[in-house]
Amino acid sequence: MRLDKFLKVSRIIKRRTVASQAASMGKVTVNGRPAKPASSVNAGDIIEIEYGRYTETYEVLRTAETAGKAEAAELFRLIGRRENEGSEDE
Repeated sequence: MRLDKFLKVSRIIKRRTVASQAASMGKVTVNGRPAKPASSVNAGDIIEIEYGRYTETYEVLRTAETAGKAEAAELFRLIGRRENEGSEDE
């Protein structure tokens, strides 16, 4: 499954265009490698997304072409969240 579609279906990122832009800007990695919107995502992959001040890491549990709100949360597992270097809390 395409990365941008997975991010949208799983509701990690709400819109596919935003997911595509994030990947194009180098804010998304899959298994430690920079990912393009069309990068393939499979169960077991690790996705990291940089959201400005922090980065979240997810494990793909399974993929699905469509998912309801409840089912979307079962597609991934949040592994962790870390502050990015250079971010300051004021």
